[in-house]
Amino acid sequence: MILETDRLILREMTINDFEDLYEILKDSDVTKHYPYTFDEQRVRNWILKNIDRYEVFGFGLWGVVLKENKKMIGDCGITMQNINGMIKPEIGYHINKKYWRHGYGKEAATKCRDWIFENSTFNIVYSYMQSTNLPSYSLAMSIGMKKVDEYIDGETKVLVYAITRKEWESIKKIF
Repeated sequence: MILETDRLILREMTINDFEDLYEILKDSDVTKHYPYTFDEQRVRNWILKNIDRYEVFGFGLWGVVLKENKKMIGDCGITMQNINGMIKPEIGYHINKKYWRHGYGKEAATKCRDWIFENSTFNIVYSYMQSTNLPSYSLAMSIGMKKVDEYIDGETKVLVYAITRKEWESIKKIF
């Protein structure tokens, strides 16, 4: 599967993406809100898990590739996540720090938001993050999501944002 935006290609990851993804996920600034660090094996498992997701669900985290030079700069997509005790569709992303503040995360997440409503029966899609992760909840709001929940996971306050199909349809009418 391949999705396209003006500047990006979102495509299924392969094990050949290891080097680019490892560069991204080993960066502690990119993963500072994760409860663990990424070593080589964890990155390989990340790719394999997403390959399995494509087979099982028809979606997962896709590689985010710049159209201009075919460089993989991150991942973005939809995964099924345990959010406050319930399994829900969630948009997540990681962008190489070298490419922060260029709007790539928003562009990719917007495409994923649109894809899920255009290609699934889900009537709501979520994003969740630690309350200290300002860039992630700012991005969620920028694609039309609103805060719908917060809870404590261990010692961490988690924020939950979501957009419904009806809200998405009203946003799409504007453009």
